Amino acid sequence: MTDFIQALDWSILHGIHNKLQCAFLDFLMPKITLLGDGGAVWLLSASGLILSKKYRKYGFVMLGALAVGVLIGNLWLKPFIARSRPCWLEDAALLIKNPSDYSFPSGHTLSSVIGAFVLTAANRRFGYFAIPTAALIAFSRLYLYVHFPSDVLASVILGVCTGAAAAGLCKRLEKGMRAKDAKNPA
Repeated sequence: MTDFIQALDWSILHGIHNKLQCAFLDFLMPKITLLGDGGAVWLLSASGLILSKKYRKYGFVMLGALAVGVLIGNLWLKPFIARSRPCWLEDAALLIKNPSDYSFPSGHTLSSVIGAFVLTAANRRFGYFAIPTAALIAFSRLYLYVHFPSDVLASVILGVCTGAAAAGLCKRLEKGMRAKDAKNPA
């Protein structure tokens, strides 16, 4: 099974490079991936939520969920699985700095899916920006030859689970606050 996944991974990566590589995407994809460096766009989004009284709890929960993503993805799974990146295994002209950590899972994708999930849970309209941004960041990791498709797919699954747990926590907090307000009217 792992041989099949590895063969499929390489097939998809080679397909992306053979069919989609062009000067425009060579220019754009490093900038798209930069949005996800250190979860930058999602940390900025969480800060924006925190500044809003209406969405504050979502901002704090997003920060917590992003921290969980770093703990699980970067600090536990990457060193535990220790999967080499495609750019380490095949000679590729990289458009970004060669990453020094392992490939599985994709931290950029993980934080992007968590961020997009929580933002969409906070307000469906936020998802109109967040979901395409997360998808572009995930794709950029493949285009830039620093992740395998299975790294990205696993990160999407883990990100959805983490984001759903975070959004569920927000819903519980809202329900608890409404119940408390109903018992203690001002």
